[in-house]
Amino acid sequence: MNPTPRERVPVLVVGGSLVGLSASLFLGRLGVRHLLVEKHAATSHHPRGRGNNVRTMELFRVAGAERPIREAASTLAGNHGILQAPSLTGDEQEWLFKEIDPGGGLARISPAGWCLCSQNDLEPVLVRCAREHGGDLRFSTELVSFAQDADGVTAELRSRETGERYTVRADYLIAADGPRSPVRERLGIGQTGPGDLFHNVSITFRAPELAEVVGDRRFIACYLTNPEADGALLPVDNERDWVFHAPWHPDQGETLEDFTDERCIDHIRRATGALDMAVEITGKAPWHAAERVAERYGEGRVFLAGDSAHEMSPTGAFGSNTGIQDAHNLAWKIAAVLDGAAGPELLSTYEAERLPVARETSARASARSAEHSHPGYAPAPGAGGGRQRGVLTVALGYCYPRGAVVGADPELPVVPDQLRMTGEPGTRAPHMWLSGPEGRRSTLDLYETAFTLLSGSDGDMWRTAAKGAVQRFGVRLNCYLIGTEPDDDLAPEEGADWAEKHGTTPEGAVLVRPDGYVAWRAEGRVADPEAALAEVLEALLCRS
Repeated sequence: MNPTPRERVPVLVVGGSLVGLSASLFLGRLGVRHLLVEKHAATSHHPRGRGNNVRTMELFRVAGAERPIREAASTLAGNHGILQAPSLTGDEQEWLFKEIDPGGGLARISPAGWCLCSQNDLEPVLVRCAREHGGDLRFSTELVSFAQDADGVTAELRSRETGERYTVRADYLIAADGPRSPVRERLGIGQTGPGDLFHNVSITFRAPELAEVVGDRRFIACYLTNPEADGALLPVDNERDWVFHAPWHPDQGETLEDFTDERCIDHIRRATGALDMAVEITGKAPWHAAERVAERYGEGRVFLAGDSAHEMSPTGAFGSNTGIQDAHNLAWKIAAVLDGAAGPELLSTYEAERLPVARETSARASARSAEHSHPGYAPAPGAGGGRQRGVLTVALGYCYPRGAVVGADPELPVVPDQLRMTGEPGTRAPHMWLSGPEGRRSTLDLYETAFTLLSGSDGDMWRTAAKGAVQRFGVRLNCYLIGTEPDDDLAPEEGADWAEKHGTTPEGAVLVRPDGYVAWRAEGRVADPEAALAEVLEALLCRS
């Protein structure tokens, strides 16, 4: 490896799919200069990974990407639910769930909502947004090797277009390089979990006649259960273009070459029940459902994110969402360390927080596949654990009992049985609408680039404490007084009580991290707010 780097960047991101691109966007929003390399020449062209859950959309909302993502996803905006049926032409059918948000109750706890945006539509939006915020994205560029020392990472890169090799020096490396992660393998990090669950071949096809067969059943996916031709049907545009996931059994000697156009057409016809339907196969791509989680989330200055850290069954759309949330958790911590506000030990909380979430979420995903009888999945006897609770507790309610939090209950379940949005340390901060000089905003819109302190009737004391913390630690910290007095910064809408919503009193305060998680709260009057806040930040930022 060339000992003299051609370039120096604070962060090198390896992998330019959903998680790597999200990491680039989040780092850019925080002002962190970085380089992203992706070995493929362009973003994904295959429609997959379409489910973006409410927590992911909250993150994209704050990062300014929600609107263009929803525009890219407009074709499927009216699709909801999972249908299960022996065929589309018979009378027997069952909605495993018909509405993503029945009754519209989600609006009470979040300013965002679920979004169906296939990976091939989402990634170009993320590319544009990341570049708008300074992301240096280089496609057709691969990581050849890397070595790290106490001060940084030296990486050798190669242009796949020209063959040129050059060396980059970075403070940190984020590996978002997929389930077969070369970076993870070079670090010697093992994996736990059952491993492969099932295999599918994703077939894209055109069949204009299928729209008439489907009719007004605007599903996200339909599990077709004909034992002679099972699979999952997904709409691309509800009219002409579709995707069919056909079970593949490599353990029985079946190869990809066995999936000829003729076989795929016959399979799709029999599965849907439309035996005479015209079908044009436009593409095929294998994919593997697995449950694996890395034993560690990195080593030294190299961190794993997304599929390099965890693989999950697709049921529930947990995999890419968990990866995007990994990237968000890591980005603000790297920014705080690079700013000099936090000690490097803060980065160890990335694994402490995200690894337990991945373990719990991957197990829930597999259990949900068993419950839904996902085509191609034959779980071991007893797998699945019975009927699963709603996905919202997994998608939005995950907690950090340990990590960069002060006062969290160490017995707090990582994924609770019931959704708790009550302002406890280690949980996602509650959503409520506020009005102020910048118009109507959610509390969640306040959290991105800085720690945020919310206070009420003792606000002047907390504001003074916040100013003192900024001077002492050099930390990014905003303070908002919430109330109806002239000197208050923001007013709750419709007479809502911000303190009650956040589990404190008007004399108390709540400190929220840049990722929207409650870091600490004072549940009542504090004799010396400045000393209390300084002590908390010293612990949170690993400055002791």
